[in-house]
Amino acid sequence: MTEPADAALRGALQERLGHTFNSSRLLLEALTHSSFQGEGRRRCNERLEFVGDRVLGLVIANLLYHRFSGEEVGALARRHAALVRREALVEIAEQIELAGCLRLSRGEEEAGGRRNPGLLADACEALIAAVHLDGGFAVATEVVERLWSGLISRDVSPPKDAKTMLQEWAQGRGMPLPVYRETERSGPPHAPVFRVEVSVEGLAPVEAVGPSKRVAERAAAASLLVAMGCTDVP
Repeated sequence: MTEPADAALRGALQERLGHTFNSSRLLLEALTHSSFQGEGRRRCNERLEFVGDRVLGLVIANLLYHRFSGEEVGALARRHAALVRREALVEIAEQIELAGCLRLSRGEEEAGGRRNPGLLADACEALIAAVHLDGGFAVATEVVERLWSGLISRDVSPPKDAKTMLQEWAQGRGMPLPVYRETERSGPPHAPVFRVEVSVEGLAPVEAVGPSKRVAERAAAASLLVAMGCTDVP
């Protein structure tokens, strides 16, 4: 693709974002995957992705705090998790047609990099960081609020976590509640790894690991729901 074509794509992307960059370098960096090799070594978007993850998390938390002023923290946390996870980022990336603007190596391109959910999610976070560094936190907030407004408004009630979903599934069938059992704890004290098993009457037990018992329990519940064919597991 020629440089004028690249420039036209970046111009269209800025229109969809609703932000015109003062620093074209920042925008270019946000769109550059680590595989890309141009004239010499280019800066890739990994550092921006690191910043974008934090900016997005704070912006979404602030928006939810004001939008759902009567909700308890648990409900807000579930909304937040749903709005910053990979699937949400990929949906936004598709909305702004980000894939076509990315700078990838030929190998990454041929391997289907523009359709890679992880790559798209990372690039979306990098782009948010670039907006923040270029225009400030207020501008980043405006962009995120505009792009995420549909996702925020989509569900009237907060999404349920996997443990709640599994419990309601069992109760709805008159079955005993799921039973969670810690089967192993490993790793150093500052970075433990918990292995937890969840069992539901009539189903094969499932295990999962996590950095805390609570996280491992949620992961185990999610795995069991997926094994049962649930498609909307958080």
